[in-house]
Amino acid sequence: MSKEPSAAQKLIGDFAPTLADLTDRVLFGEIWERKELSKRDRSLITVAALVAMNRPDQLRFHLNYAIQNGIKKEELIEAITHLAFYAGWPSAMSAIMVVKEIFSKA
Repeated sequence: MSKEPSAAQKLIGDFAPTLADLTDRVLFGEIWERKELSKRDRSLITVAALVAMNRPDQLRFHLNYAIQNGIKKEELIEAITHLAFYAGWPSAMSAIMVVKEIFSKA
């Protein structure tokens, strides 16, 4: 039985197969599976980094992943509010709009 293609495979597998493979094997295989941090902690760190770098396209995916990993809406809002003072107001405002969009669809 064949395995369902990953998000990376669906998104870019036909266009950039090596990048999709590295995403699956290294990033989500080796890095995200390390035991030193929980997936919940990794999600919160990743969301914070993406907010700080103002990367809304990647943030959209990782917010959904963070929710799957147990981070609550209120925690995401609080993290982004906190980051407004460290990462900049425009980055936080962009991020909060992505969070609002995701939760308005739920």
